[in-house]
Amino acid sequence: MVSKTTVSKASLACLFILALSSPALAQSLEVNLGDGGLSLQSVQLFLILTLLSLAPGIAMMVTCFPFMVIVLSIMRQAIGVQQAPPNMMIVSLALFLTWFVMAPVFNLAWAEGVVPYLENSIDMQTAINRTLAPFRVFMEGRVQTETVDLMLESASQTVAPDEQLPLSVLVPSFLLSEIQRGFEIGFLIFLPFLVIDLVIAAVLMSMGMMMVPPAIVALPFKLAFFVIADGWSLIAGALVSSYS
Repeated sequence: MVSKTTVSKASLACLFILALSSPALAQSLEVNLGDGGLSLQSVQLFLILTLLSLAPGIAMMVTCFPFMVIVLSIMRQAIGVQQAPPNMMIVSLALFLTWFVMAPVFNLAWAEGVVPYLENSIDMQTAINRTLAPFRVFMEGRVQTETVDLMLESASQTVAPDEQLPLSVLVPSFLLSEIQRGFEIGFLIFLPFLVIDLVIAAVLMSMGMMMVPPAIVALPFKLAFFVIADGWSLIAGALVSSYS
């Protein structure tokens, strides 16, 4: 179970990546507005509130959230229940599974990049590189070579073997790879439920019950099969284990 300290560190690590990219945070800033003034703390507060609105985008760009939510959504569709569990529950489960998988990456980024910068032991550029390094390692370990080559070819760029991929290439390549992998796993999950649908349809046809929708008859059997197999635990465990 993820502790509150881990959650807090993970959130701040994500926001720190974008916050450091603003030169305003590296300067002593004070803007005089008539008789009053706009201090650096006020600007930082406005910037943090803006970055909070980008948190869902950050979660989708550099974490395993797209893979999780795609697999869970396809599994729900394969069972045949369109609103159970609801979308909010699917997204929440995918989010917490993502947090479980990404907790070591968040903690490493926090310890190596954010903490030394807050202690004024490293400069801003070094902090950015150290904070991004764990996310780079995670994304590079999951990205597909074919996707990277396609993105480099589309952008007319070349990268030396000992050179890091630019984020403009690595991030979309990682997203495309995760989406591709999610649909591949979703196809495998869909197969057993498709077999149940075909068997039920064949039985109904042989009995002359052609007016009975096979999906309605097959739904209880698919639910029973999924519950007996402890499907939710198996799927969640398999998703998490694929990142180990």
